[in-house]
Amino acid sequence: MELQGKTILILGGSGLVGRAIARRLLDFKPKRIVLVALFEDEVEEGAAWLRRSAGSTTIDTAWGDVFLPAHLGQMERKRLLTDATSRELVLNDLLGDLTREVLERSSLYQLFHRYEPDAVVDCINTATAFAYRDVFHSSRELLAAAREGRVSREQVEQHILSIPMPQLIRHVQIMLECLRSSGTEAYVKIGTSGTGGMGLNIPYTHSEERPSRTLLAKSAVAGAHSLLLFLVARTPGAPATIEIKPTTAIAWREIAFGPIRQRGQPVPKVDCPKPLDLSSAIGPKASGWHEEGVILESVYADLGENGQFARDEFETVTSVRQMEFITPEEVAAYVIAEMQGRPTGRDVIAALDASTAGPTYQAGVLRAEAIERLRALETEHGVRSVAFEMLGPPRLTKLLYEAFILSQLRTSVRALADSDPEKLSAEAVELVARDAELRSTIVSVGLPIIISGTKVYRGASVMIKPVDGNVEQAVARGWVDLRAFNAGVWVDRARQMVDQAGQRAGGSDSGVDWWALSPEDAIAPPRFATWIFRHEDGGERIKR
Repeated sequence: MELQGKTILILGGSGLVGRAIARRLLDFKPKRIVLVALFEDEVEEGAAWLRRSAGSTTIDTAWGDVFLPAHLGQMERKRLLTDATSRELVLNDLLGDLTREVLERSSLYQLFHRYEPDAVVDCINTATAFAYRDVFHSSRELLAAAREGRVSREQVEQHILSIPMPQLIRHVQIMLECLRSSGTEAYVKIGTSGTGGMGLNIPYTHSEERPSRTLLAKSAVAGAHSLLLFLVARTPGAPATIEIKPTTAIAWREIAFGPIRQRGQPVPKVDCPKPLDLSSAIGPKASGWHEEGVILESVYADLGENGQFARDEFETVTSVRQMEFITPEEVAAYVIAEMQGRPTGRDVIAALDASTAGPTYQAGVLRAEAIERLRALETEHGVRSVAFEMLGPPRLTKLLYEAFILSQLRTSVRALADSDPEKLSAEAVELVARDAELRSTIVSVGLPIIISGTKVYRGASVMIKPVDGNVEQAVARGWVDLRAFNAGVWVDRARQMVDQAGQRAGGSDSGVDWWALSPEDAIAPPRFATWIFRHEDGGERIKR
């Protein structure tokens, strides 16, 4: 894509890589760069640094937790976890359906709605954000409370908010909707391997285990994120989706002398002038040291989110055959090249596309043979094999059976398109009433058959039951609907098929949709269901 004159949103824009990318983008004169970070002071400091060389490019900022609803995005996490109302809202948004209301109150959606970015570079360490909420520690505490019979609703809710996978899935769902609705052209994710390119032998960990389970959870979430982005890249309407995944340390932002910080806070300098008795030195009542009233200062290399490293720490971790390192400027160069459509060979999504096994010619040939064999067995046994509700969802089974019923009543797509919905509905109801085998098969696999506002056939099980008395929602999701209104829906679909055939008439090259339905074709349930998936649901494969 052309970067000049565009709006580019950088999530995690105050971090090591985010700042390097923002600085590199200025060379291409974008209209606006929007830096987004967790903390206000960090993003404003980054923006001030960038504005010094921004020229005509506008530098905007936003801050807060993009994984939360917008009105909670600037709330401290400890306060969020202890506030019952906020916790309930977050849990409902996380575990419920992705409704329009949930989407529109999300921080991400409001950011996208405000800026409508042409491109997004996501430098947030998402895997760390979710995995380091430490589901292992939370699980141990919850189990201990359960053994003692003191589990509260608050503890359960807090534990759920430590589980990474639901949060990752909802985040990717919201991100996709934001990207599609804003017309974003490119989305670049800066990912992670979790171990800096090392294996399970990584010696740098925050636990006696090597590596810690929390660190491995980070790697697992990072891997899951890559596969979800792989699916995003195969979704119609999604932007070009790229993931750059550094598998080494990223260094550095600054080499300096100054205050040393841990978790963002200055480390107070303390001293213990006399040795303490070991029996009393460790414990809640231990004492014998004192603060000196100053902050610890030293020489350091600032490695962004990984913190400040002393010279010996930096020298150790970057040694040959240890983690080694890559500069943020090199990562930025990969990002810019990919955004401009110049492959670097570093895009994880492209690598997955190239290395995964997709459809094959042999399978295509065998498909025809398999279908013919199934037809022969149907004839031999005098049955029609339509759907058993194994593939799912129940809506697919519903569509296949509705189309099959129509195929018994009309000879072609054109005949269906010319039908009167009221008459068609009456014929369908009559067919199901007299064909006990068809009726029994449908209700046996768990799909009711609704024939009027008050009459329905059903079996021992019902796959989709009404929620809060909402019958129409259940019908749409998985009931065979023979009412006139739904017959009209099918008639309208057939008319669209006829119109589409007219628009493509005359072509015979390889670019013609040779699998498309023609007006004189017989009504074939799988072809009708495929048409609905393609043209109504946008559910078709765009990569092989």
